[in-house]
Amino acid sequence: MTRIASPAAYAKAVALASAFLVAGCSAGGSDQIEGRWYSGQQVSEGHDLFVANCASCHGMRAEGTTDWKRRDAQGRLPPPPLNGTAHAWHHPVDVLDETIVKGGAQWGGTMPPFGDRFSEDQRKALIAFVQSLWSDEIYTRWLVRNGVK
Repeated sequence: MTRIASPAAYAKAVALASAFLVAGCSAGGSDQIEGRWYSGQQVSEGHDLFVANCASCHGMRAEGTTDWKRRDAQGRLPPPPLNGTAHAWHHPVDVLDETIVKGGAQWGGTMPPFGDRFSEDQRKALIAFVQSLWSDEIYTRWLVRNGVK
């Protein structure tokens, strides 16, 4: 069953998607990935940032830890998959962005906050890389869930 977003949530999602489409076009222009908000350039930059900063915990292909739903002795969750096989696709871009900035402790996880280590464009690139790993089916479900489609 498809969840219908409230008019306010829908308007916010459309505005956000439009902003990303404009940003993606100006950032990459000709290498815009069809059906996605980001460009190939953003995916490439995001891949490099991910490998350097995230892969040691989330895995080289964002596969996460094997038992990512089981809390550790301190009650914290280990790094989840970000490749579309877990719950990252449930979250709108602003929540993914906030998680990069503030870390995963707010969700019961172990991810450290990156604060201002990354620019806004770099955070978008990280999210673009992660979303590029999602199947078209998962990406479409993300669009619908977040009121963009």
